[in-house]
Amino acid sequence: MEEGLIGQVNKQKLPTHIAIIMDGNGRWAAEQGKDRLYGHFHGVESVRDVVEGAAELGVGYLTLYAFSTENWDRPVQEVEGLMQLLIETIRKEVPTLNKNNIRLHVIGDLSLLPAKARDEMQEALNLTAGNTGLNLIMALSYSSRWELIEAAKSIAEEVKAGRLSPEDISQDIFQQHLATRSFPDPELMIRTSGEYRISNFLLYQLAYTELYFTNTRWPDFRKENLYAAIIDYQQRERRFGKTGQQIQQEAGML
Repeated sequence: MEEGLIGQVNKQKLPTHIAIIMDGNGRWAAEQGKDRLYGHFHGVESVRDVVEGAAELGVGYLTLYAFSTENWDRPVQEVEGLMQLLIETIRKEVPTLNKNNIRLHVIGDLSLLPAKARDEMQEALNLTAGNTGLNLIMALSYSSRWELIEAAKSIAEEVKAGRLSPEDISQDIFQQHLATRSFPDPELMIRTSGEYRISNFLLYQLAYTELYFTNTRWPDFRKENLYAAIIDYQQRERRFGKTGQQIQQEAGML
């Protein structure tokens, strides 16, 4: 199945940036009669497979919503287990990231992470900084409302210090203060497990992103599911407010 789907992917029309809300670990575990951490553990296999698939295709940027600021309100045992899983996963995956020329980035309020997790993350960032292939962005302790508030504070400080005039604030200026300022906006956003929400994820950046929802639980999501999402994306016409006729004219099709 995987070989058949990858053959349908037009590698000349790949989305430059794909963002994924990895949902359904807990429900998948419950369906197996296991606790939620069992689902998170198996979700790591999906991360590994999907990252490999994106890198093999030649996707430039892949953002994974790994842990939201709201997730801190989950049961203490689950949060502690997730943090331990995060530490162990980062440590184990760095050699694979380097082997595949993948550079790791992270966005979010890392001040909330345990010191050990912050240290492991920083070491992984340093060790993969020279890689030039896929940019893997982990949204960790992240929420879009937090990001937007931080951007507003940063701009306010610039204005207060006299380095920026309110009249000069533009979309470009605002984007320079976002956590994602080094990355292009996603062209495709995938959410697993049958939920139809954005859940405080990249609210500014998803303004013109194509949305793809699947009932597949995250621990069951694999390369072939990624290929199916990309194929669906490639069948859509991205108009950015223009008419379909305008887009065809600009592409030289009319």
